[in-house]
Amino acid sequence: MTAYLLRRLLGTVGVIFLVATATFIMVFLMPGDAARMYAGPRAPEETVQRIRVLWGLDQPLPVQYVRYLGRAIQGDLGESTRDKRPVLQAVFERLPATIQLALAGLFIELLVGVPLGILAATRPGSWIDQLATLIALVGISIPQFALGLVMLYVFGFLIPIFPLGGYGTPLHLVLPALVLGVGGTAFYSRVLRNSILEVTGEDYVRTAKAKGLSPRMVLVRHVLRNALMPVVTLAGLDLATLLGGVVVIEAVFGWPGIGLQAWNAIRNQDTPMIMGTVLFASVAVVFLNLFVDVLYIAIDPRVRLT
Repeated sequence: MTAYLLRRLLGTVGVIFLVATATFIMVFLMPGDAARMYAGPRAPEETVQRIRVLWGLDQPLPVQYVRYLGRAIQGDLGESTRDKRPVLQAVFERLPATIQLALAGLFIELLVGVPLGILAATRPGSWIDQLATLIALVGISIPQFALGLVMLYVFGFLIPIFPLGGYGTPLHLVLPALVLGVGGTAFYSRVLRNSILEVTGEDYVRTAKAKGLSPRMVLVRHVLRNALMPVVTLAGLDLATLLGGVVVIEAVFGWPGIGLQAWNAIRNQDTPMIMGTVLFASVAVVFLNLFVDVLYIAIDPRVRLT
């Protein structure tokens, strides 16, 4: 177990290094001048040049890259050219809103998707299964921005039950969480249905049925524990992705999360903020992947033997 965790940690460090390198190269290729953006359009050229020297932008690209990695390792992601404050501070200020939306969306996905998948799997070919398939098809096909705008119009304007946007109360969270959960609900229900049907055909399930266990007992004790493993994987990946920010939903609902922050940084050519949010998202993804791998071992001890 210890050797496995060490290998995974080394792989995690390698992935973060590659993401940081790719982000640095892409941001370097973007048009614009970070020093000019920081100083302002009317600042004299001498001021802009001093900022370039201060930030090391006058140095060769390899030197800038090494300095960027050194600062990032120490937790220094630079200073926003627009807000004039540390990037890491700005990211952590937006993090609570992003965590709140991510957990709410994932909760809705699992709350609806898991029972729907179980019902569809226990009654394959029935009208429940066909209805679940239809719901999944519609949920996956609807673009999130379109669904968000429709729900804002219906429940924020025509029937003013929820706020049109913003952040601060549970009512502000309902619509963006619902929109976030629609596509995931459909996907989880299909994945769990197929996984249950696959596990049901295993020898140990047939043995449990032959011993006279009730269908519910077989489902709970023998089928679900193994059928839920793909769901655990997807949930970990979803949470990691959501913690990196949901740009579309946060933009539609004016949700002050990391995704909206990254979008505004791209629009304003705020290169330190772009690099900081992308690096933070990559760290969230790789470490939550590591957590899911460890959780795999707790759910299925057979993984420990491979």
